[in-house]
Formats: sequence, C-alpha cells, structure tokens
Amino acid sequence: MSQTSLHIALVGNPNSGKSSLFNALTGLNQKVGNFPGVTVDKKTGTIQLPNSQSAELIDLPGTYSLYPRRADEWVAYRVLMNSDEEVKADVVLLVADASNLKRNLLFCSQIIDLKKPVVVALTMNDLAAKKGIKIDVEGLSLELGVPVVQVNPRKNKGMQELRNVLAQSSTLYLQSKKTDFIPNKQLAPHAVEKVQNILPQTSEYAALHYLMHPNELLQNKDQQEKIISIQQEEKFSATKTQAEEVLQRYQRIKQVMQQNVVLPDPLQKKLFTEKLDNIFLHRFWGYVILLFVLFLLFQSIFWLAQYPMDAIESGFASFSGWLGSQLPEAWYSNLLLEGILAGMSGILVFIPQIMILFGLITILEDTGYMARISFLSDQLMRKVGLNGKSVMPMISGFACAVPAIMSARSIENRKERLLTILVTPLMSCSARLPVYTILISLVIEDEYYFGFLSLQGLVMMALYLLGVIVALLTSYIAKWFIQIQEKSFFILELPMYRSPRWKNAAITMVEKAKIFVFDAGKVIMIISLLLWFLSSYGPGNRMDEIAQESAVLVEQHPEWSDSLTKKLSSDQLAVSYAGILGKSIEPVIEPLGFDWKIGIALITSFAAREVFVGTMATLYSVEADDDASLREKMHAATFSDGSKVYTLGTGISLMIFYVFAMQCMSTLAIVKRETKSWKWPTIQLLYMTAIAYVFSWLAFVLFS
Repeated sequence: MSQTSLHIALVGNPNSGKSSLFNALTGLNQKVGNFPGVTVDKKTGTIQLPNSQSAELIDLPGTYSLYPRRADEWVAYRVLMNSDEEVKADVVLLVADASNLKRNLLFCSQIIDLKKPVVVALTMNDLAAKKGIKIDVEGLSLELGVPVVQVNPRKNKGMQELRNVLAQSSTLYLQSKKTDFIPNKQLAPHAVEKVQNILPQTSEYAALHYLMHPNELLQNKDQQEKIISIQQEEKFSATKTQAEEVLQRYQRIKQVMQQNVVLPDPLQKKLFTEKLDNIFLHRFWGYVILLFVLFLLFQSIFWLAQYPMDAIESGFASFSGWLGSQLPEAWYSNLLLEGILAGMSGILVFIPQIMILFGLITILEDTGYMARISFLSDQLMRKVGLNGKSVMPMISGFACAVPAIMSARSIENRKERLLTILVTPLMSCSARLPVYTILISLVIEDEYYFGFLSLQGLVMMALYLLGVIVALLTSYIAKWFIQIQEKSFFILELPMYRSPRWKNAAITMVEKAKIFVFDAGKVIMIISLLLWFLSSYGPGNRMDEIAQESAVLVEQHPEWSDSLTKKLSSDQLAVSYAGILGKSIEPVIEPLGFDWKIGIALITSFAAREVFVGTMATLYSVEADDDASLREKMHAATFSDGSKVYTLGTGISLMIFYVFAMQCMSTLAIVKRETKSWKWPTIQLLYMTAIAYVFSWLAFVLFS
C-alpha cells in the first residue's frame, strides 16, 4: 500500500464548490474529526495521484480572506500560516468560483504571496459561461504565477488533469516566478524587514501577518515579545495596513481581470436565477413554497422508507423466530436473541429514513435553496431576538444538535449566538426520528386524504413544526432576560441555483448511515446488552420462585401453558433490576400516561434519544414471542388491568415529551464547552424538561 507523502490543504470561499471537489477527489475515503484544540469539524480524505502516489486532502473551513473573524476561519488561517502544530500542508489547493472570480482572487492572491506551492481549481465554469464570462485560463495562470485548472466535480471533468498538476506542484512552484502579487513590503518596510530578521525564510506578506497577530501565530514567547516591540517602535497599525493591502490587491486584481477575463454587458437581461428569486423570495409565495417544501420533505420520509423498513423489520422477526427454534435453552441463547439481535434491529430498521432525510437536506443545500430559507426567515428571527444566520444552525439541528450548536459560531452577535444555542436543541434531530416513527405507526391511522396526503406524514411534520414554534417563543421570552447589548448585522451571500449533485447526496447518505450505525449504534448496543442483563436478573431469589410457581401451575393446567409462559416472562421482568428501576419512577410519569417500561426507556435514552427504540426492543423481547415485530409487541402491550398501554393519548403524550425533553448528554456537554459555563446547560435541562412534562400532561388529558 502506498504511503501518504503529500499533505494538501483545500481552501476557498464559501459556496465556491469546495465540498463538491473534496467529494469528487476522495469519494468515500473520508474521515471526520476535530481540529486540535477546537470543536470545528476536520474532514480529511485520501486521493490517488499518478505513479501510485497517495496524498492526504485536508478540507479547511471556507473563508473569504486571510483576515479571520470566526473560530472556523481562525482554523484555516493558522494552518495556512504554518502555526498549527499538528496540521501541516505541503501544497494549497485553492478553489475559485469562475462566475465570481474578482472576489475569489483576493483570497487567492493572499495565499500566493505567502510563498507556498499553490494550485488553483477553477469551478463553476458552466455558470460563468451562462453569465457570458470568458476566461483566458493560460493567461490567468501566467499572471498569477501558479497552475490554474478548470474542473467540474459534478461531471468529473478536469479531475485527472488536476491530479497530475497536484503531483507536480512542488516542481511547478520552483519553476514559477517569485515576485509578489502586490509590493507587500512597502506597506510597512522597516517593520517587515525586522520581522524577517527574527523569522528567516518568511515571506514579506507572512511577516505582515506575524506583525498583526504575534501572540496567536507564534508559540515562542521570545519571538512574540520581539515582534510586539517592533509594533511599538514602528508604530505599526494593523487596521490601516489591512485597508491599504486590500485596496492595492483589488487594484491589481482589476488589471488581471481586464487582461484575462471578458465580462458581459451589465445591462444584460436578468439571469434565470434572479427570476427564480423573484418567486422563491416573494413576500407571500416565498413562505407558501417553503412550507410546501418542508411538507414534501416529511411526506417523503414515509413514502420512500416504508418498504425497506418493513422488509428489515420482518426479516429480523423471521430470523429471530427461526434462530430461537434452533438454539438450546441457555443464557447465551437469550443474550443473542433478546440482547444482540433486538439491539441490532433497533439500529438497522431506521437506516432508510435517516438516509432519505439527509439525502433530501443535502439536495436542498446543493440547489442553493437552503440559503434562501435563511433570507426568508431573517425578519421573523429578528422579532424573537435572533437573526437570519440563526436559521442554519437551527436547520442543522434537524440532523444533530451537537454540530448545529458548534456552527452557531458564525453568528457574530453574542446575544443572538447564545439564544440560538439555547433553542437549537428544540429542533427535532435525527435521533428523535426513530421514536416518532414507531409511535406514529402505533397510534396514528395509516390514512390518506385526497389520495396522496398521508396522515402519518402530517403528524410527523406537525411534531417538527411544534419544536420550531416553541423554540421561537422561548427565544422571544429569553431575549428579555439576557442582558447583552450589541449591534447586529445580517450579511448573506445567496449562491446561484444549481442542479443537485447526486453523487454528493449519495456519499452524504452513506456517511450519515455509517455514523448512525457505528456511533449511535455502539451506544444502542451497549445499552441493549446492559438492559438485557438488568431485565434478565434481579435481587434475591424472587425470579426463581416465580419460575417454580409457574412450573407448578403448568403441570396442574397444561392447557394454560402458552398464557402462563407469557405471564411468567412478564412477572419476572417486573421483579428484575430493570423492573424495579422503572417502577420506582412510575408515580412521577403516570400522569403522562406512561408505564414503568416507558420509564426505563426515558432513563436509558438520556444517553441518546434513539436508544428508546433499542430499549423497547430489548424489554419486549425479554417478555414476548421472538417471531413478532417490535410494533406488534408494543401494540399488544397492556397494563395490569388489561387496558392498552399505547393509546392515542399515551402515544401523542410520549411524542411531545421527546419533542421538548433534553434527552441528550452530548448536547449538554457541547453547550458547556461553547458557553464555557455550566450555567446555560443547566438552564437548558431544567426549562426543556419542564416544558416537556407540562405539554405531555396536557396532551394526555386532551387525547385520552
């Protein structure tokens, strides 16, 4: 196997096609982690270069320039300035949007002046052609002094040429001209020279940045102090230098554009994109279309996932029944059937819905519509103390609250950021989806209105909207109690409308399914096995005594054998460790319509909400027939008086409890990390639990 000898940093402006290029180059050879010391996602992948050489591609967060403001921009900045001790880049692969070249060249020219091997991948060439933009690629490459390659990741065009250039990047860099894009030294001549004396082999432009951020970019205290003294001696002004630099760069970029780029007539008729925006961003129709899109999203989760879910569920039920008839009566047979297989069925049955949800969300992002949702929502968000930038973390919260809360770093205003963090967990994440699905199928009729409107899909959409509405109300109330006075601005770039990248959507679906199976799945399996033990054993000899009493009754009344066997399983479960735990909290949850088994699930699912289904699978496998599906077992469940457990009132009460309750330790941990205090996660836990309890009680009273 070839050794990874080259480390390539992938950089570019947001919405420049960076993610598409990363997926096209790496395929499924990707890993997701965190950059050292921060919670910003780090995507890395392996790409194959000519001559059997492999390289590591590091996807750095999108940024517009080498002047960072947010935490994720600082990550990219430190790597490019060689200040990150663990993440190093031999080559920089810069993605530039051909349809917005002038803006992209600012960042490009800054990186070139750092004197690193740079390769420019020119994307969005089809959009540039539609706009009437013509680019002399060879001339642009000569002017910049770096290789420029036209690519189309969606259609896999130019990818082999890009791989060839990346493999030769170091040689091409040595052969290229080494003059600066602009005369950086003239911005602070004496100061730059003094910094270069302290830091040999540093470019003039890099020296300017060390002058601006000595403490952030340098580890050596002595070097920091020397550069700070240079700042004072030369009366160096970072703000003035930055302004002058950007002005000079745009003057130089203007010359480059005039020589190598043909721009269309500014009076040219509006593009199709602008015409679409007149509809999608309309004051009335824009919101109607948004609701319709969300409606289709949640309907599709049921329409498309129903058949594979039914097949997986019936397959597990049949396999468990067959295996149970083949295995001997022993503890390890019970462990396999009631612990391992029950836990696996609780994981795998929801893969189709999770893949479909993430696939559709990826398509919305790819088409450019997700950014329009932020734009449409800004006015509403401001009324409740948020702004349009809060929408993206909240929408991300439909997938998982943990990365969603981390993405709130893009909100500069501290109060709006804190409010966003406080209400984002009210968005129904993918971990709640298995809970909603099984409860909806239990208590909501599978009816269709007008032949295509699924009642179950409407209920699913209502649960998601309920979380959104309560989140907005909570933010409106909380904004009066958080006393942070800071001006807020909302600047958003609307990307061009594009056709979906089906390959990108497919990769995302597979990756999310893998994350669910291997990350959430590990938790579900561990808790399923722990529950099997807790529900199979109990204190003292009470379980053995119940078994002996049952054996006597079976001997006396053999015709009652089946019913007595089921009663034995139920009675033993009630006196097990799990049963004792559930019955201890039953008085608290009884007003909500919950029994002690649901109580056990509420406790175990605090580790992860999706564990609810695994818990139910384990508990009902311990006391019921193996050849029935979980839904059939739950549907047949009764209280001691014979009444059904999962009535309409109990089902809706339980769904609403999961809409609001903070059943996630990971979310509390990340809120503590982001706010640097236990105050806010504690407030979150208390207010969300209170809302969950009150609304669940109301639902049970109204629907029972």
